[in-house]
Amino acid sequence: MKNPGNKPRAGAVRKGRKGPQVGSGGQGRQALEGKKPTPKAEDRPYHPAGKRKAAAERFEASGGRRKVGTPDGAPQPQRSGGQRKAKSSDEVEVVTGRNSVLEALRAKIPATTLYVATRIEYDDRVKEVLKLATSRGIPVLEVMRPELDRLAGFDSVHQGLALKVPPYEYAHPLEMLEKVVSSGRVPLFVALDGITDPRNLGAIIRSVAAFGGHGVIVPQRRSVGLTASAWKTSAGAAARTPVAMATNLTQTIKAYKDAGVFVLGLDGDGDVSLPALQLAKQPVLIVVGSEGKGLSRLVAENCDAIVSIPINASTESLNAGIAASVTLYQISTMRASKK
Repeated sequence: MKNPGNKPRAGAVRKGRKGPQVGSGGQGRQALEGKKPTPKAEDRPYHPAGKRKAAAERFEASGGRRKVGTPDGAPQPQRSGGQRKAKSSDEVEVVTGRNSVLEALRAKIPATTLYVATRIEYDDRVKEVLKLATSRGIPVLEVMRPELDRLAGFDSVHQGLALKVPPYEYAHPLEMLEKVVSSGRVPLFVALDGITDPRNLGAIIRSVAAFGGHGVIVPQRRSVGLTASAWKTSAGAAARTPVAMATNLTQTIKAYKDAGVFVLGLDGDGDVSLPALQLAKQPVLIVVGSEGKGLSRLVAENCDAIVSIPINASTESLNAGIAASVTLYQISTMRASKK
């Protein structure tokens, strides 16, 4: 049907506040022109290429040192000798407990703030903590106990003291070994395989320090790191005992074996009984698995021997920290008797 006269065709009239208007008047011209040119992949922050570019810029800005656990690429263990280094102002940890805080200050860890509970009972440790903090210019803040509970974590026994410190920077496993060998000592290390409880790590660090060990190795994945809880359980031993992070625990074990270290895996079904172990005078790496799963298959296959600790038949297994302590004690006793 033809359109009669000059009547506009249907759909050609736009109604607005000023009445009917005929035609589009170029209203769709901008849409027809299209958007601006698509940015390059490296200029788009959500694109993998953009993330790689941002990571490279952060790497250069940090002076060419990759930090542990950074999201850009695979985290690498730090070759730093077990010292601490600040990363950013909001990345901090809190060390709690009188022994742990005192040892951290004695080790001259770069703490940023010391928190002291109001009406704290002053003993020799507290007095030394305050003396060390003030002599180094560390700010000392007196806070109410509820605030200190919140800062330290409600499940932490802080004993009225808390120290804010930068995140731990791990040693490199091979450099840790080289340092012990070059000093003329017989290496004695403990490696953790699948242990996720920070209290076990803290207890193992404490035992390593007590029985003449030289360091602890933790895997980068599926393992606990040196958290504030581990610091607390170690009772300050973490300030004296280096902890290294292995990118791949199996490869680290192989490298230690190539360097002449004898690798012992702890397992209840081991083929060698700990009292019968005659390798105490040799360089030793003790590998401790989790209490539930034990050693992983690849780790067990690369151990020189699987060692068991004789226990009463009514006890199913030992806690990982206790098993490591018993083994370290046995080895240190045998070394002392052979001198």
